[in-house]
Amino acid sequence: MNKHWMNKRVTVTGGAGFLGQHLVKRLERQGAQVFVPRRRDYDLTSLDACLRCLLEHPADLLIHGAAYYGGIGINQTEPGRLYYENLVLGANLMEAARLTKVGKVVNIGTACSYPGYLEGHLKEEDLWAGPCHASVVNYGLTKKMLAVQGLAYKRQYGLDSIHLILTNLYGPGDSYNPDRSHVVAALVRKWVEADLAKAPSIEVWGTGKPVREFIYVEDCADAILLAAEKYNDVSLPLNIGTGIGTSIRELVETINSVTGYSGQLIWNTDKPDGAMMKVLDVSRMSNALGGWSPPTNLRDGLSKTIAWYRANKSQADEKW
Repeated sequence: MNKHWMNKRVTVTGGAGFLGQHLVKRLERQGAQVFVPRRRDYDLTSLDACLRCLLEHPADLLIHGAAYYGGIGINQTEPGRLYYENLVLGANLMEAARLTKVGKVVNIGTACSYPGYLEGHLKEEDLWAGPCHASVVNYGLTKKMLAVQGLAYKRQYGLDSIHLILTNLYGPGDSYNPDRSHVVAALVRKWVEADLAKAPSIEVWGTGKPVREFIYVEDCADAILLAAEKYNDVSLPLNIGTGIGTSIRELVETINSVTGYSGQLIWNTDKPDGAMMKVLDVSRMSNALGGWSPPTNLRDGLSKTIAWYRANKSQADEKW
């Protein structure tokens, strides 16, 4: 067991969420004193609430994982809320962290902060090479601002922080609510429901050719805690991913195989594919984390995810 976090005071915003719950479990197993602020007690869009939270629960480490996010639907219907809540959440927490002398801040970013036109393997140096994609700019840009704030606060106030850029997550504990779910959760729900209903076919949008990257949530939680311990370069974010590209067709076929669905797959090629390849370059991650790489392959991760979803379907469908 890693003793690094033994008796350390750690606050995890978003600690009851998909990624946060896995971070909290790991920290508690390693002997940390973990605090998870809940919105009913601390509305972190308010600076006063952020200050009260960190004064009442002083932190050696603050992991900022809270976010208001969702799929394409929310980006289209609630762009203002996405922008405002995420921007002030991050800005207020960083200001409160420096005022209360938090030891280190780990800001959880997103791959949709990368320029929208870039394809291929995305390197950390590419972050400012252009604007975010228009479909996610309201969320992606607010996370990008945290990287700027971290550097500014280090220069003026000496606050230690790092910025991690996460690829697509999947796994147990995710939301399968159509308004909030991302690609793996949405596909898993579609397949499990088709299997339960003995539906004769499933329609999938696009050609299946685009290549994306997926990291199992427990592997991602391990990487974040390793980075919190080992990575200290505020001047450059750190990608967290697998570096392995998976086509949407391969993802669909793997889910199909794991669920045992026997119906027909219909690819609706009239629907758009989006960018053909978006995968994070994880060479700096490997070096920074002592050669670590995510141990869970896609099929094993999907098997665990689908088993969890079958067992928790009603709860997962309503989540968030």
